Amino acid sequence: MRILHTSDWHLGRQLHRVLLMDEQRAFLEHLLDTVQREQVEAVVVAGDVFDRAIPPLDAIDQFKWILEQLAGLQVPLIMISGNHDSPRRLGVNARLIEHAGIHLRTGVDDCDRPAILHDQHGPVAFYGLPYLEPGLVQAHFGTDRASHHAVLSAAMDRVRADLADRPAGTRSVVLAHAFVTGADTSDSERDITAGGVPSVAASVFAGADYVALGHLHRCQKISDRIRYSGSPLAYSFSEAEHPKAMWLIDLDADAVITERKVLCPVPRRLRKVTGTLQELLTSPEYSEYEECWLHITLTDPDRPHMAMERLEQRFPHALKLSFSHERQPGAESYRSRVQGRTDHEIGLGFLHHVTGIPATPAEQDLLHEGLESVRTQAAAREAS
Repeated sequence: MRILHTSDWHLGRQLHRVLLMDEQRAFLEHLLDTVQREQVEAVVVAGDVFDRAIPPLDAIDQFKWILEQLAGLQVPLIMISGNHDSPRRLGVNARLIEHAGIHLRTGVDDCDRPAILHDQHGPVAFYGLPYLEPGLVQAHFGTDRASHHAVLSAAMDRVRADLADRPAGTRSVVLAHAFVTGADTSDSERDITAGGVPSVAASVFAGADYVALGHLHRCQKISDRIRYSGSPLAYSFSEAEHPKAMWLIDLDADAVITERKVLCPVPRRLRKVTGTLQELLTSPEYSEYEECWLHITLTDPDRPHMAMERLEQRFPHALKLSFSHERQPGAESYRSRVQGRTDHEIGLGFLHHVTGIPATPAEQDLLHEGLESVRTQAAAREAS
């Protein structure tokens, strides 16, 4: 069976206040061209279909359009909700539209309810594990801990139990939206830290013939059978050098995988440039960047007057401006101090700064409980 693996469309997202609807439409058209050209038999979308729980109407229209196109081609679609999606909104009428070959998996009860497709070699079971917020689903799975590893392990136990009851030779594909240990991140993914550890081990997915992952925006392999497709567009300047792609996966009769990376169109390149204002405005070496989306860092010792307005005359698509000398030497920005730290670590650092003494173990636990309570309440609101 030939499978096209994609994820993290983030329909409705902006890039530094620039609407990306045309660029996202171009990707969806590219996806349809790939489906027809490569004779794809199933499309899997591993979460974050939309960029927020209540997406703009234009994003909903694009979603409706791609569903109609795939249904018209009679190519099955298996899709899960991600941490940016509202499971209930994305999954509305899910049972009804299954008759059109659109298989949405957005709730905990869906984890061990596969979509069964057939090719000349027999059945393939597609299991969809939507993003599972540990604090909301721990009771459902009966796990001892509210952690990503615990709830995903419990969900996969149910998948393996269901698969064991299927006819011998049934191949399996699992869709999941998670941060798997060892993968590379970027700046545009929303933090999903819970229970202090946001990642899960790849061994959680043991027993699946192929695992189509979403959440991280870089196209990458965790193993031959576990992969991220990444986002189809760059959603931050940290992704400027990341080739955007989808995975074309052939799953043969014995579940042997042959893969090919299908590159996505690049509507406009993202680039970072550095120099003085005068250099950037006059030097011919920067001509190649005139049509790019740019993050410009000025190295002038003082802030030039109306710098962005002047830069936009040559670089009309400049999106972000920084100044390398805006702080005293040795000074460190708050952002750089907290980069890579969890909310819990940031909170403990603030407490230490205010009181002058480190938090006690009891205070650390209390802060952790408060943060997880807020996170769970926010996730519940988005899921509703």
